[in-house]
Amino acid sequence: MSLRILLIGAGGREHALAWKLSRSSLVEHIYVAPGNGGTGQETKCSNVNISASDFPELVAFAFEKNVNLVLPGPEQPLVDGVESAFRAVGIPVFGPTEKAARMEGSKAFAKDFMARHSIPTAQFRVFKSTQYEEAVKYVQTCGHPVVLKASGLAAGKGVLIPQSIDEAIDGLRQIMKDAVFGQAGSEVVIEEFLTGPELSVLAFSDGYTIRALPAAQDHKRIGENDTGPNTGGMGAYSPAPVATSAVMNQIMKEALQPTIDGMRKDGFPFVGLLFSGFILSPSGPRLLEYNVRFGDPETEALMLLLDESTDLAAILLASVEHRLDFVDIKIRPGVAVSVVLASQGYPGSYPKGKAIEISSVPEGVVVFHAGTDVKSGQLVTSGGRVIAVSAYGENLRQALDLAYAGVDAVKFEGKTYRRDIAHRALAAAQTDNTSLTYSAAGVSVDSGNALVEAIKPLVRATRRTGADGVIGGFGGLFDLKAIGYQDPILVSGTDGVGTKLRVAMDANIHDTVGIDLVAMSVNDLIVQGAEPLFFLDYYGCSKLDVPVATQVVKGIAEGCLQAGCALVGGETAEMPGMYSDDDYDLAGFAVGAVERHLVLPRNDIQAGDVLLGLPSSGVHSNGFSLIRKIVERSGLTYTSPCPWDASKTLGAELLTPTKIYVKELLPAIHKGLLKGMSHITGGGFTENIPRVLPKHLGCYVDAAAWSLPPVFRFLKKNGNVASTEMARTFNNGIGMVLIVGSEDVTAVQELLIAGGLSESVRMGEVITQPGVDMRGLEHWDS
Repeated sequence: MSLRILLIGAGGREHALAWKLSRSSLVEHIYVAPGNGGTGQETKCSNVNISASDFPELVAFAFEKNVNLVLPGPEQPLVDGVESAFRAVGIPVFGPTEKAARMEGSKAFAKDFMARHSIPTAQFRVFKSTQYEEAVKYVQTCGHPVVLKASGLAAGKGVLIPQSIDEAIDGLRQIMKDAVFGQAGSEVVIEEFLTGPELSVLAFSDGYTIRALPAAQDHKRIGENDTGPNTGGMGAYSPAPVATSAVMNQIMKEALQPTIDGMRKDGFPFVGLLFSGFILSPSGPRLLEYNVRFGDPETEALMLLLDESTDLAAILLASVEHRLDFVDIKIRPGVAVSVVLASQGYPGSYPKGKAIEISSVPEGVVVFHAGTDVKSGQLVTSGGRVIAVSAYGENLRQALDLAYAGVDAVKFEGKTYRRDIAHRALAAAQTDNTSLTYSAAGVSVDSGNALVEAIKPLVRATRRTGADGVIGGFGGLFDLKAIGYQDPILVSGTDGVGTKLRVAMDANIHDTVGIDLVAMSVNDLIVQGAEPLFFLDYYGCSKLDVPVATQVVKGIAEGCLQAGCALVGGETAEMPGMYSDDDYDLAGFAVGAVERHLVLPRNDIQAGDVLLGLPSSGVHSNGFSLIRKIVERSGLTYTSPCPWDASKTLGAELLTPTKIYVKELLPAIHKGLLKGMSHITGGGFTENIPRVLPKHLGCYVDAAAWSLPPVFRFLKKNGNVASTEMARTFNNGIGMVLIVGSEDVTAVQELLIAGGLSESVRMGEVITQPGVDMRGLEHWDS
């Protein structure tokens, strides 16, 4: 049979498919609609200027050219029903029906399918956009970290991985209320966050038989070491070493064959290419999601793994004719790699029309075009992902060396690419038969001891009456009687720094986040009237970097000095494989004491009491998931000059440590002048102030009572953040709110001035209506 194929799409995936199909003896011609600067140059190929979404025009063209097989590349035409448009006129399509394409078009539908057919996957719940409160309650009570997924198609961007419950709630608000993913977020899948290596498995199916290609590993993030925002994919390699024969057999038996059988039994048999994403959890492979088409950039690598004797056109034809079990698919015994070259700025905004020069491509390398076009005879960039350089080698090292030699042969202004494709496989391969030690496992006891010696002087500086102030033992001691408490209540608090740590690591500034760590806990103690007594920290990392860890602990010690508490101990955990490369994590635990009669909040808070606001030092330690997105959108980096203070970098300004209010507030607490306090953290004014008010009372906050500091004006403008969203996310220049009887306001302000805090803002009052009435928000828009 002589095939005339209509290939729909314009990316690197489509070029790779056209390249492989053009080598088939069955193929007479391939029309690519609309194609790119590379597809039209392949043998037997020509581009057709028809949009992938214009089904009537595509059908008319197929009739005109006697097309007898259609191959859709992207997912959107499949979800929109391109298969039925061609089936209605008798032209077969290698791709699923509209009903079957729901497996990608609706993550909620796919997850329900997995549950119905007992396919191992992560725990999940589905919520409609009108069920925001129920969704919030679920993430607060489910007991495990979560992943948030917009159910519909969102161009690969509809997934959020929050690092805390607060971030999860913020993510739900973005998807369900702010509709950041549009209609795709009309349903939200809240899924258990699983850990382990990820695999992409692409498999052909004719509705009965399923035949898998070697498993691949994609690299979604723009930056090396898997940092930065997600993209459509910056490179891939196959086969992945973690996909052993035992793992692949389990995947076939427990997931892929049950999927094909289940779809047929449910009345929508699958014909086409099923792309399944797995995570190899400690409990075995777990299916995360389905795609219903070839992956990109996996396809660019996998086409090089198909043996020359394997005819891709024959596989496609056998699939649409339901006889895939009679086709032999042979795989070359080597490794294939693809490296994506992107435009500068991708995945954000990027320029187009940059001239591309390709010369001296090494043997074994294929340059697949993605976002390219030809203008006046010149090859130019036209998309975010411009080129996928693919190479085959007998082993991974050879394939990588060839691929990166190919990368050097492609030149255009702003060329952006990752230099660490396949870093997971390379790290796993660096093993030998030498005698193993704890150090060889990645844990350095000597480094741990060196850290202890480095920080001992810092810890000694925090000594106070009642505390031993020695580190390196098994614990810390504190003697309450030694500091004169008569009837004390112990108060504890624990917290972390959240994704502000990511900014610290990206900006390479580590000496201030320790202050944040202490501040987040001790400020929570002081609002209960408690004097912080001692503090313990936890520092976790993959490999201990003593200078970095020392800088962090230096900040913790400084925070303890500001709070007047002793640093009595902590834990440094070096855990290879638990963290990425140089990443680290922090947590802190503080204990304080308050005389029983001074515990806050008091029970005599009443309407008419005054809200006094104490200035913040900056954004403090909350809202950084949003802040990082705003910085990405602004086009700045953390090393850029700060827009409102060019004497600092933006990173240094954002890392201004959280203000510690302990010493300024203790005199007013001891005199009994404060009725309550609210530490303004995640949730801003609208969620934090009500936490200290009786349920029958609320308050109003007058946003016109103070000027919005420059950092918050920057965030508001560059993120296009609504004033109401600002009020419930950031502190907006007020880090602590005091509730004071109107008759005591002057006395409190005098004590604050005496303690060194000259500024305070009369920002509102307690009222009889529950909740927070934000007034004067238009002042922030001026």
